[in-house]
Formats: sequence, structure tokens, C-alpha cells
Amino acid sequence: MKSERPKLFRFSLSYFLGAIILNILISPFVDPLKGGDLIEAILLSLVLLVAVFTNAGRWKALLGIVLAAPALIGEWLSYWWPDQMLIYLVTRVSGLLFIAFVVVELLRFIIYAPRVDAEVLCAAVAGYLLSGLAWSLAYNLLDRVDPNSFVYTLSPKNGFSMSGFTSLYFSFITLSTLGYGDIVPTAQVSRMLAMVEAMFGMFYMALLVARLVSLYSSKTGPRMGTTNERE
Repeated sequence: MKSERPKLFRFSLSYFLGAIILNILISPFVDPLKGGDLIEAILLSLVLLVAVFTNAGRWKALLGIVLAAPALIGEWLSYWWPDQMLIYLVTRVSGLLFIAFVVVELLRFIIYAPRVDAEVLCAAVAGYLLSGLAWSLAYNLLDRVDPNSFVYTLSPKNGFSMSGFTSLYFSFITLSTLGYGDIVPTAQVSRMLAMVEAMFGMFYMALLVARLVSLYSSKTGPRMGTTNERE
């Protein structure tokens, strides 16, 4: 009997990956706009909603809704009442928990996949990009709690803050271990987050490549053996 793919997702992962990429690509252009906060709230809500509808299975979908609902509702409450710190904390923490749940599901999908195909590759890229998005939310939360957690070395007079595209930019250059030095974590917690993200990005890529190579080898290995036997 052929091993069947574990049914972890209801919709194609390409939709989910497209929503994440859309969020990343549009973010720097909407940041300076007057209604940029509204557009960012819509984009993040889109990513969370697609993630909810992507998960298959009754209990997984239910758990996803329970984790995503406070983040979605809080995102819009924070837009209308940005000074409410409690709402902001609940929104970010619930969003981080939901993203962690989705990343774990993506990794499970890759680990138990019987072969490498487009869905597995989409899951791998989506997990990496979603991890960067999660850390950007964590940096944003830390900056709200302690504004002195980061120093901006290029243009300190511009009043930069770890919000919007700035947090997304810092998260991905840290995840990819580039580190341009224009944003420097100064507090102990911000340094710890940056250190953990850099290690996560490094191990994610190493383990992911190893797993994909293993899947591909297990798929092509028997065929090569059969060919040799015939010869």
C-alpha cells in the first residue's frame, strides 16, 4: 500500500504563502501612508484568517480559532484604541501563540510528508516567513513595553520605533543572520530575542535542507536500486 499524505491542511498552502508574501511586500509602502495602520491591520488579519481556514481537522481548526480570535479582535481594538496597553498585550501574546501553533503544524507536515512536492516546499517557505513575522510582533511588543530596548544608529532624530515595517525588517535581517547594524538591541530581553531568532533561523535552514534531501533520497533510492538490478 502507498503511504498517504497526512491530511493536515484543508486549503492549498500556496494561498497561505501568498498571504504572507503579500504582507511582507506591501508593508514598506503602506507604512508612510496616513491610513497605513489600517492597511497593516487588514494584512495581518488576512494572514491569520487564511491560517485558520488552512488547518484541517476538527480539533485543530477549533484550537486555531480559539487562539486566533483574540488576536483578530484585539488587532482591530488596538487600531481604534491604540493607547490601551492591556488590549495591545492580549493581542500580541495571542497572536504569537497562534503563529507558534501554525509553525508547529507546518513542521509536522514537512516531517511526516512521504515525498517532496509543491505543498511541502510551500510549507517550508511559509514556516520560515511566518517565524520572521512572529519575531517582528515580539519586537514590537517589547518596544511598547520598554522603548529603550533598541537603538537606531543611522537616523536617531527621525523618531524610529520598532513598529510596522521597521520591526519586520529587523526581524528578517536577524533571522537570516545578516545584521546590518542600523538597529541594535540594547536591553537584555531584546538581545536574548535577537540571539534566539538568529539561532532558530540557522537551525531551521540546516534541518529543513536535511529533511528535504532525506525525502528526495528515499523517493529516488529504490528506483536507482531497481535500475541497477535490471542491468
